[in-house]
Amino acid sequence: MSSSEAEMEHQKEKTEEKGKKEKEGLIGKVKDLIHDIGEKREARHERKEEQKEIEEEKDNEKNEKEKRTDKEGEREGIIGKVKVFFHDIGEKIEGAIGFGKPEADVTGAHIRHISLHKAELDVDVKITNPNPIPIPLVDIDYSIETDGRKLVSGLVPDKGTIHAHGFETINIPIVLIYDDIKSTYHDIKPGSIIPYKVRVALLVDVPIIGRITIPLEKIGEIPIPYKPDVDVETIKFQKFSFEETIADVHLKLENKNDFDLALNALDYEVWLTNVSVGSGQLTETRKIEKQGVSKMVIPISFKPKEFGSAIWEMIRGRGTGYSIKGNIDVDTPFGNMKLPINKEGGTTKLKKQDDEHDDVEE
Repeated sequence: MSSSEAEMEHQKEKTEEKGKKEKEGLIGKVKDLIHDIGEKREARHERKEEQKEIEEEKDNEKNEKEKRTDKEGEREGIIGKVKVFFHDIGEKIEGAIGFGKPEADVTGAHIRHISLHKAELDVDVKITNPNPIPIPLVDIDYSIETDGRKLVSGLVPDKGTIHAHGFETINIPIVLIYDDIKSTYHDIKPGSIIPYKVRVALLVDVPIIGRITIPLEKIGEIPIPYKPDVDVETIKFQKFSFEETIADVHLKLENKNDFDLALNALDYEVWLTNVSVGSGQLTETRKIEKQGVSKMVIPISFKPKEFGSAIWEMIRGRGTGYSIKGNIDVDTPFGNMKLPINKEGGTTKLKKQDDEHDDVEE
């Protein structure tokens, strides 16, 4: 073989070798491409499966949530229905039975009796029972105070029952003893008027509700009475004889209270030198203003011979000892009062009716 042929053969082999390598390279690339495509397809499949699982999980969660919501809705619906049921039942019971709290009010507070020693008050409390059965009034606590200071307190037990769908007016009697008040509070003086506040607590047993307390208050004023001062200014005789002497006793009444006295009647008995010279009742009406003075005349008759030698002292115009006791019936802003009048050891003079000089010695 010539060198040219050998060269050509060698060149051919190189060309075939190169083509083979290129073919193998191309086949490798195709394989790689196919492999990549397979992997990508597998990855897409896996992603689809994962996505499917996620979606299925979401669907399951959604279904579970919907189930829970449905159950909760059913439960809430049942609870709501139960609530409505019991509410309706409660309203029907309340409408049919009408259980409720009683109401109370202080309808009045007045002085039933008053004297120099004590004041008796009546406090009226109206209690209304809205229930279909009677309710017991267990206890009543009360107190009276003035300017925040307690004057008296007490407890009234078991005042009975309040009728069904009705009312009762309960009277609470309260007594104020003036000596107790004046000994405790020295600034409270006789003749003054003091403000007061009544506090009342009603303890009531109400079915279903139980025991309740109803607090009440009422304000007012109450006097601390002072007896009037009485003096015999003079005794003027109209007719004088040793068998019988007729005279007029000139009295002076001084009202030491901070309220007016409307005089209705005066009961009296007069003594001269320890001898009773007359008694009776004067029904003359008049007003004695607060811290004011009123004068009046009462008739007497006596027998001078009963006085023995003392009558000569009277006739000569010398001082004559006297005493007067009695009671006055008066109306006040706080009610009627009967107040005592009393004067012992006074001295006065007998004068003629036309004598204008009314000297008084005490």
